[in-house]
Amino acid sequence: MDALGIYVLTFNCARNFVDVDAFAAHFFDALPAGSSPPDLIALSLQEIAPIAYSFLGGSYLSPYFDEFRRTVYKACAQKWDDDYVNFHTDNTGMTGLMLFARHDTLAKIAWKDTAHVGVGIAEMGNKGAVGARLGYVVENDPLRTVDLTFVAAHLAPMEHSFEQRNLDWKSIVERLIFTPEAQESEVNEGSRLLGNASAPERTRQDLFAPNTYIFLAGDLNYRTSNIGPTIAEIARFPRRDVSLEDPAHYSHLFKNDQLIREMRNGRTFHGLSEAPIDFPPTYKYSSAACKAAARGESVDWKWSNHRWPSWCDRVLFLDSPWIGEVGKVQPLAYDALPLFAQSDHRPVALLASVPLTSGDHPAPGLRAVAPFPTDPDWEGKRNAARWREVFVGAVAYLGLTREGNGLLLVSVLGIFGAWFILRSMMI
Repeated sequence: MDALGIYVLTFNCARNFVDVDAFAAHFFDALPAGSSPPDLIALSLQEIAPIAYSFLGGSYLSPYFDEFRRTVYKACAQKWDDDYVNFHTDNTGMTGLMLFARHDTLAKIAWKDTAHVGVGIAEMGNKGAVGARLGYVVENDPLRTVDLTFVAAHLAPMEHSFEQRNLDWKSIVERLIFTPEAQESEVNEGSRLLGNASAPERTRQDLFAPNTYIFLAGDLNYRTSNIGPTIAEIARFPRRDVSLEDPAHYSHLFKNDQLIREMRNGRTFHGLSEAPIDFPPTYKYSSAACKAAARGESVDWKWSNHRWPSWCDRVLFLDSPWIGEVGKVQPLAYDALPLFAQSDHRPVALLASVPLTSGDHPAPGLRAVAPFPTDPDWEGKRNAARWREVFVGAVAYLGLTREGNGLLLVSVLGIFGAWFILRSMMI
């Protein structure tokens, strides 16, 4: 059976530009040796830029996305000399989603839907999710597609906030509603998604559409303790090169992993799965560790003393529920990339194989039932939150950026100068 190779990578950028050369050199480190080029690449990016640029969006945010675009193109060229196209780039506030396809794969994408939800302060996008849903044509028939949903997410921080993270997931299910784009969509570099006038008209759908695979990646922020570490507990932080039996081996933290616990108890990420984790915690590395990474040093793990080392960065997936065993997602690799100097998180990547089996779409009675109902006011809430983001972004731009400070100073001087001239004319 034919299958689609998908590489999903999540990274908390800590509001910094990525080091293109360093990241590109390790971008595919999670892949097994001899792997073929993936058909699709999905990037989930959290804290992609400072809040001013993220909330204003557009040209303010473009330079940050451009650096990741360069990173992916360079990584692909170095490893396979393959040509990829960035056909989708989007964000909800500080959380971004980028999708890339090989040129031959791009022609099989029949349509694309998008979705946004903020779960941060006043439902703004300092935390939130952004999604894209694709129809991948099988058997050269636009009426037969394998539907793929990609979601980038960033949930509430802090050890004690696991219940808030569960509520963030609830909000995502209730308000991340996918809206169809035009059947023929412009993408980068002059390429186009495949459009077909005979394709059936699509309607708005929630995350748990009955005929879609889901890949959800991000800084989900679930920790390995409900409270911060004490001074005595710091000595138990994971260390490199210790035996499995050693209390300092990272595997001993799994028994307290909040995400595993909450999923098993049916309180979050209902129905989703995760490949086995066989890598150390991805957060929170100390500033000394980041400096060592900048120097290219491979030393013992250096953790921040005020946070439990945790697997905050995860990639989850959901099989298409109506296809059965033949439609199972096959995880091929799941690993963390090295630490980079720009962030206290390590990137995490999943390579998966999705069978190209479409079949007939299910009858309504066979649809997967979402764990929470759709919020009827999802669109109004998102539109209102977007206006708040623009206002906060403008204030942050004027107060927290050099360009904004300069603009504010020029404006004040201009107003003062105009007042002085008018006053002189009136004397």
